[in-house]
Amino acid sequence: MNIKIEKTGKSRLPEINFEEVVFGKTFSDHMFIMDYEDGVWKDARIIPFQDITVNPAFLSLHYGQSIFEGMKAHKSNDGTPVLFRPEENFMRLNQSAERLCMPTIDVDGMVESLSKLVDIDRDWIPSTEGGSLYIRPFMYATDEYIGVRPSFKYSLVIFTCPVNSYYDKPVSVKVETHYSRAVSGGVGNAKVAGNYAAALYPTKLANQEGFDQLIWTDAKEHKYIEESGTMNLMVIIDDTIVTPPAADTILGGITRKSVLQLARDLGYKVEERKLAVQEVVDAQNSGRLNDMFGTGTAVTITHIKAFNYEGMTYELPPNEERKISTDLKNRLEALKRGNVDDPYGWTVRI
Repeated sequence: MNIKIEKTGKSRLPEINFEEVVFGKTFSDHMFIMDYEDGVWKDARIIPFQDITVNPAFLSLHYGQSIFEGMKAHKSNDGTPVLFRPEENFMRLNQSAERLCMPTIDVDGMVESLSKLVDIDRDWIPSTEGGSLYIRPFMYATDEYIGVRPSFKYSLVIFTCPVNSYYDKPVSVKVETHYSRAVSGGVGNAKVAGNYAAALYPTKLANQEGFDQLIWTDAKEHKYIEESGTMNLMVIIDDTIVTPPAADTILGGITRKSVLQLARDLGYKVEERKLAVQEVVDAQNSGRLNDMFGTGTAVTITHIKAFNYEGMTYELPPNEERKISTDLKNRLEALKRGNVDDPYGWTVRI
């Protein structure tokens, strides 16, 4: 891919204290942009991070043609920037694009473009424990037109930001039995901006009750577990990892996919199947629920300390007793940071 590069005249790096960065509020020096018009992507460029101009009539503002991805770059022990399975994120971006009648992108070309962007801003990758460079690709419609139809023009932007841990402690969650995140046949398995907007109000209500996040259940019966907030959800009953299968109401997480592959290869028992809330409650009451955790790019593996269902709160075992998920988290972190051999070919060293 032919990429024009314009570097910033003055880096903001000297102003940054990596120990104190808040997730998603500090942005690196550069960004990648390319535009889609007349059926082709063109004008790929890396420029200094800056505001973008938005026409009030952009279709994305009115009819929601907006999708995004999230991934991270880490710094290995020798200081090399490392990407983790970036091609998977760009393939998922294409799946979201197809669902919203948006143009797809060339995956290999985007991995190359992202590698150049991260290479330019490699000094923005924190060396702090748990630190990483969060990467946000997003695509939005740019037709200046008020009418319900797919746009003919789009922009794709990638910017990055140094971050520390998304959650700095185990979280408490509430099982949602009224509001729904996604319905079968909808866009639950696409990373659509509107999915997250729709989740804000019920999450706000849960926050007001003292919970960090929600566990979403199926929209038809509110009987089966789907996701937890912005994470895929896994539980360990006895010695078996159980997680709902990725389907049209559940986002197929790259971290989820990686955790399951690692778990199977390490000899842990794994079941991908429908998981009823009542089964989890029964396992808790009988002393068989040994763990509950979320997986995702931002959170990696985050332990759930308690869950609430129909007014009853259930406490999970302390972290030091969660051997399987802790083992998986440590192994995944080592892989993502390029500090161990990668037998899967998941990492891209820059």
